[in-house]
Amino acid sequence: MLVQALEMRLISSILGNVMGVGVIALLIVFQQEVRKFFMLITNRYLSKIEITFKNILPFSKSNAPDVKVWSIVKACMSLSKQKTGALIAISTESELLSIIETGVKINAETSSQLIENIFFKNSPLHDGAILIKQNKILAAGCILPVSDTPMDIKEFGLRHRAAMGLSEQTDAVVIVISEETGKMSLFRNSSYEKEISATTLRNTLEEIFLDKTHNDKLKK
Repeated sequence: MLVQALEMRLISSILGNVMGVGVIALLIVFQQEVRKFFMLITNRYLSKIEITFKNILPFSKSNAPDVKVWSIVKACMSLSKQKTGALIAISTESELLSIIETGVKINAETSSQLIENIFFKNSPLHDGAILIKQNKILAAGCILPVSDTPMDIKEFGLRHRAAMGLSEQTDAVVIVISEETGKMSLFRNSSYEKEISATTLRNTLEEIFLDKTHNDKLKK
């Protein structure tokens, strides 16, 4: 009986180790998919909590500032003219905490000058994305998830694929300025508009953010 008990314990230990190694192996093989899943769940879950909290306590959003659309557009116009590459993500509802953690936290008021300085070619943060929510630049130098979706456009590079990746997984609006051509593209809801003008960019952002703020105020 003692021998059988020892054998059972040994077998259980071996099986436990094998299963543990198997789980780790699966996580390594499917790490991109696992990362996307947790980012999607995290962003959606936190967004629902925030929305629910605001519905319970409507006064908590009464003084919520607007996204500074003109500051963003002005910076994009200047960067486009100089052919300076840029990646600007603007959150609508999601907190995007997992994205903020990949960069340098700034939490500064949005201004065209600050955006241009961040993407200046000699800036240590110019290769990453900046994350904007309401009137604040929350972080810079952020790493965005790169999309696996085929993009058969010659001018599209890593910045564009990163913008698509974030738009596929979150509700963020992402602006890309090509370093090669200076052209602006806008990504949202897993789709994009390429070679947009400053006027189109401004009208689109105002439609998304200013109309949203106005509608929120009407619901009070």
